[in-house]
Amino acid sequence: MHPGMTSLSLSPILPLFLLSLALSLPLMSHAQSSPALPILNWSQLSNLPDKEGFAAMHAGVSGSALLVAGGANFPGKRPWEGGTKIWYDDIWVLEKPDGQWRHAGKLPKPIGYGVSVTWKDEVICAGGSNAEGHRADVYALKLEGGKITTRPLPSLPQPCANTCGVLINDTLYVAGGIEKPDATKAMHTFWSLNLADANATWQTLPTWPGSERMLATAGAHEGAFYLFTGAALHADKDGKPARDWLKDAYRFTPRKNTWEKLPDVPQVAVAACTPAPSTERGPLLLCGDDGGKVGFKPETEHPGFPKGTLLFDVTAGEWRRLADGPISRATVPTTLWNGRIIIPSGEARPGFRSPEVWAVEVK
Repeated sequence: MHPGMTSLSLSPILPLFLLSLALSLPLMSHAQSSPALPILNWSQLSNLPDKEGFAAMHAGVSGSALLVAGGANFPGKRPWEGGTKIWYDDIWVLEKPDGQWRHAGKLPKPIGYGVSVTWKDEVICAGGSNAEGHRADVYALKLEGGKITTRPLPSLPQPCANTCGVLINDTLYVAGGIEKPDATKAMHTFWSLNLADANATWQTLPTWPGSERMLATAGAHEGAFYLFTGAALHADKDGKPARDWLKDAYRFTPRKNTWEKLPDVPQVAVAACTPAPSTERGPLLLCGDDGGKVGFKPETEHPGFPKGTLLFDVTAGEWRRLADGPISRATVPTTLWNGRIIIPSGEARPGFRSPEVWAVEVK
C-alpha cells in the first residue's frame, strides 16, 4: 500500500452493492422490454368528393383498395334549423394513397351508424340505421375486377344502430347500441359471429358488468375485446331520450368467456373513432365527444369535439395521454390500410361533417 493511503475494506459494501444490482435487474429488464409510447404521425389523403362529408360510414379494405360507403349528413339546413338527415348508399374506392376517389357502386340500402371490419379480402358491414329505421342486415363487400360484389351474411339477432364492434381472428363481435331511433334505453347486448364458419349463427355472449350503452368504442388487443365509454340513455321530463355520459372501460377474454373492469377512461369519449386502433402498447382512443359543450350556442360557432388521444397501456394497466391530433371527429370508423390507420370523413362538430380523410402512422 502506498504510504499515506488508508485501507478500505470492501467486504461489507460489496454484498450490498450486489443485492441492489440484483433487485434492479427485473425493473431494468421490464423497462427495456416494454414498447415505447407510440408517436402518431398524421397526414391527409384525398378528400371524399362531397363538400359535406359523411358521419358513420362503413370502411375497410378489399382488392388492396380502401373502401368507404354509406353514412349520413345534413345537405340542406342544419339540425337546429329543422334540417333533415339524409343517408347514402354510395361506395367509394381509393386504390392508392396518392390517388383520387372513384365511385364504385351502391350498397343494398342507404345505411350509416353500423359496424364495419375487414376480414380477409372483404368488408363486413353489420347493422346501422337509415330513414326507414334501424337494421339487422349483415353483408360482405368485395372489390373484384374494379366492381363491388355483395354477399349476404346472417342478420343480427335484432336491429341495432349506434353500436360498436371489432374483429378478433375470424370472429366479429358487436356490443351495445339502440334498437329504435327514439329508444330511451340503450342495449345491453354482446354478440359474436364466426365468419370462417359458413354455417355459423350469431352467438349471445355474457355482457359487461356495467351500464347498457350506445356509441361506445370497441377495440382488440392480443386476442381480447375492449369496450370503452359510450352513453347510456334515459327518458327526460318530456319522454325523449337523454344521455348519461360514461367513462368506464372493460375487457372481455374470449377463451375465458369472462369480463373484467378496467380503470375508467380519463375523459368521456362518446362516438370516438372505432374500432380503436391497436398498437404494441395497447389500444388507442381517438377523439370523440366528451359532452362538455352540449347545447353550445350559437351552434355555428361550436369549436369542435376534443382532439385528445388516449392509450390504454395494457402492460401497466393504466391510461396514458398522447399528443393531441390535428382533427376533431366523432361517429367515424377506422380501418388499417398500407400500414396506416385510416379515419374517413366523420362529424367534426354537431351538425357538420368533414370530407377529409386522414391517415395515421404509428411509430
